[in-house]
Amino acid sequence: MKLAELNRLPDLEVLVPASTRTGWQQQHVRVDYSFPVVSTRDAFDIANPDFRAVVSLREPQRRHRLAIFLDEGVARAMPGLVEQILAYLRFHHESMELIGDIFMLPGGESCKNDASLVERLLQALSERAIDRHSYSIAIGGGAVLDAVGYASAIFHRGVRHIRFPTTVLAQDDSGVGVKNAVNWQGQKNLIGTFAPPWAVINDARFIDILPEREKRAGLAEAVKVALIRDHAFFLMMEKQLPVLAAFDSTVLSAVITRSASLHMHQIAHGGDPFESGSARPLDYGHWVAHKLERLTAHALSHGEAVAIGLALDARYSCLAGLLPVGEDARIHKLLTQLGFELWHTQLLAQDAHGELMVLQGLKEFREHLGGELTITLLAAIGSGVEVHEMDAVLVRAAIDWLQSLYVNPVVMTGRD
Repeated sequence: MKLAELNRLPDLEVLVPASTRTGWQQQHVRVDYSFPVVSTRDAFDIANPDFRAVVSLREPQRRHRLAIFLDEGVARAMPGLVEQILAYLRFHHESMELIGDIFMLPGGESCKNDASLVERLLQALSERAIDRHSYSIAIGGGAVLDAVGYASAIFHRGVRHIRFPTTVLAQDDSGVGVKNAVNWQGQKNLIGTFAPPWAVINDARFIDILPEREKRAGLAEAVKVALIRDHAFFLMMEKQLPVLAAFDSTVLSAVITRSASLHMHQIAHGGDPFESGSARPLDYGHWVAHKLERLTAHALSHGEAVAIGLALDARYSCLAGLLPVGEDARIHKLLTQLGFELWHTQLLAQDAHGELMVLQGLKEFREHLGGELTITLLAAIGSGVEVHEMDAVLVRAAIDWLQSLYVNPVVMTGRD
């Protein structure tokens, strides 16, 4: 089944038994969500009106109350950021005021693993008397956005929430979506909500100061969405490979913007924004990635694991007769030239029964979907296709292919 045919869920039709029909009423509720995603630079420069504008969208004459939550790692990487935020708020005091101190919290996956963090975030919102006409502002990477977004979604059943994603991964994918979650009992994103933000502000200044490894990791999600949705976008990245791999700021910003747009289009027009079905095309390559992250104890970042998942599932697509021969090598070449290492020894890790542990990712993926296993593969570059089973023999063959490329890349791909 092609992606264009997926997720078209019809309105619920309830056939009421005649014997009980008089006691039944059918309620039908539609809710429209709309929020801006702003691409800007130096959002906290007092001359930049974007932050003030999104805060004042609904009540332009009101002075709005803000609680601000800041990733400690971002604060360390950008000395003076706190002072700049405070100066911005003072300059625009007629439109906004900070309630309490800026709340500092650790970033990274440990943030989402901290069982006490959500309670502390809720306590901070309560102490600041944040209500449904006030704002919760999160500045940080994807984990911080997830945690603060979750707390904001459940406090007063939801307060206005503005995200400032500070990584490529968050700006081009997770930060522009509608999901929030924290980990629980060792399971990733087990507790969470679907809660669209009030606004997202993608500030290119945050990207400038990222280490190269983090810039690269975020590009995996851009490649992913190009593979399943936009052949022309993939061609653009191929054409711009030298400057993109060097993280040229202009090209990188263009890639982030296009990737974010494609992710938003899928969420808005895929027919299933809150994932009530089993088809999740934006999770292409992720059944492998999620398992590898855990098997490597997060030595592989999410983006690095996703890159491996993209390459493995591209090869599987060829072996299964879905993707034309040679396109797998083309995808592998793009990812490696972006600087990804598309191999990890944990791909060969076995359990006590001699079975590949990475294959447990399929079972876990199905359980996460809550129904039938649905995996996105490739019919062509730019076109995804859904399948409901994976052949373990072909998965192992795809893993062996990745290992061969890693050991002898020149012979296998013809790269110089």
